[in-house]
Amino acid sequence: MAVNKPSGLSTHRGWDDSDDALLQRVRDEVEMYVYPIHRIDRGASGIVLFATDKEAARSFTDAWMGGEADKRYLAITRGHPPEHEVIDHPIPRAPGEDRVAAMTEIWRHETFGRYALVEARPHTGRLHQIRRHLKHLACPLIGDVRYGKGEHNRIFRTEHGLHRLALHATKLTVPHPDGGLLVVECGLADDLLSALASCRAAYA
Repeated sequence: MAVNKPSGLSTHRGWDDSDDALLQRVRDEVEMYVYPIHRIDRGASGIVLFATDKEAARSFTDAWMGGEADKRYLAITRGHPPEHEVIDHPIPRAPGEDRVAAMTEIWRHETFGRYALVEARPHTGRLHQIRRHLKHLACPLIGDVRYGKGEHNRIFRTEHGLHRLALHATKLTVPHPDGGLLVVECGLADDLLSALASCRAAYA
């Protein structure tokens, strides 16, 4: 089961002790126990995969841990990263911990003014990996209050109507427990589409 998570909603209950989370919403909607296979940042939107039984959850998790899941994101960055780059830069698994291997592959699809539309494929699954790696390239995500640039976040709020992290999980390919590949695609959220259209018009 794949769900299009809105920005601002946690995948499941965490450190903030919020009663509202995607996992609980899905369980309430389908009236059955489901298992989250992965998570995406609270500020991000897009595909989150759930399994409906333990066997499928184990199979998907094994594929995830084995590096067989191909996850694609679209992001808006401040600055123009290379047309194609493999970012191999260790980052902490969690705040205060030692750095561990982390790799993200990116493709620059479009530029408008000082900004760019970028596709990202994380090859590892570290905390805030895409956000940290784009900051490492000096091309932070728009709307990122932790790793980004406040000036450019404000520009997107006031001039382009975007009030959140510009990161969307757009495609997922993973081996299916019954054989073959499960491929899920999810178009950009309306607020990101609107911000992109506004940017293109402003910098045409």
